[in-house]
Amino acid sequence: MKIKKTNRPPRPASTPASAPASEPGALRRTVAEAQAAAPRRDRPASQSAGNKAAGNKGAASRGAGSRGLGSRASSGGKPGESRGAKTARPAGRPDARPAKDTGSRDGSRPAPDDGHQPAGTQRLFFALKVPANLVGPLREAQRKLRGNWRRVDADQLHVTLAYLPAVPVDRVDDLKRLGVTLMQDLAPMQVSLRGTGYYPNEGSPRVWFVKVEAEGLPELAQALRDGIHALGLETDDQPFKGHITLARKKGPAPRVPPLTFTHGWQAGGAVLYRSILRKTGPIHETASSFRFRAPLPTETDAPLPDPSTDTPPAAPAVTDPQ
Repeated sequence: MKIKKTNRPPRPASTPASAPASEPGALRRTVAEAQAAAPRRDRPASQSAGNKAAGNKGAASRGAGSRGLGSRASSGGKPGESRGAKTARPAGRPDARPAKDTGSRDGSRPAPDDGHQPAGTQRLFFALKVPANLVGPLREAQRKLRGNWRRVDADQLHVTLAYLPAVPVDRVDDLKRLGVTLMQDLAPMQVSLRGTGYYPNEGSPRVWFVKVEAEGLPELAQALRDGIHALGLETDDQPFKGHITLARKKGPAPRVPPLTFTHGWQAGGAVLYRSILRKTGPIHETASSFRFRAPLPTETDAPLPDPSTDTPPAAPAVTDPQ
């Protein structure tokens, strides 16, 4: 898969020049091109290496079992076992099972703070970064929390697009190229904050968040997931729901009554974050960033009203950048 340069050649004939890059069809075509350009890997490299090592160990175990059978008369043990030696493991069984990942999309499912991570892998996720001018209203909302809620720090606020629980270190560059391929032809997005919610909504919630909406945002999230799967990497199985995690609960704590925001911002790009778990909460480091380079549509590009109806076209959403 090649990274497109800033001075891009004209679009291929199969893509209409008038189609906005943020439309679902354009993103799907970009993912298809990425799939054709990159060789498919059915599983991460570390997983393949682990299976190969397990197979070699199984072969060694079978050899040890054969030698033990020949020494049964002198050792007095069972077939396949010599005196003082441990029973050989069944063929193909690794020494230890890999730790099951119970990570999250940083909001829809809380991540553990135990720090467990398969060797040679990293937690990564694509996201929109929340700008500094929205920190004030969100921090004001966080002050309403009582009890054992752990507030998310201002510099950690984001909108997760795709979460990858275990990425081999040597595959991070593939994700960077995917991000450039998918996002360089997108126009900036107008993101709006909505109401607050809890996960799970029933019973005792573990996460408190605020919903976000933006035209083209679900399509971008799905295109990223499709591209990640085409690379042979895994994402979480949670459906995309745009949100910003405000707090996570660590013990008994009351709920905050529903809040509604009228704020928003224009997202000019996205970020690939590296998530490092700590007892005090996850730390997010920037692995790469991507700009939405396509120009915003002009008024002449807006669709004409349908003369068969008297309903005027909807006015664009107005956001408060405070």
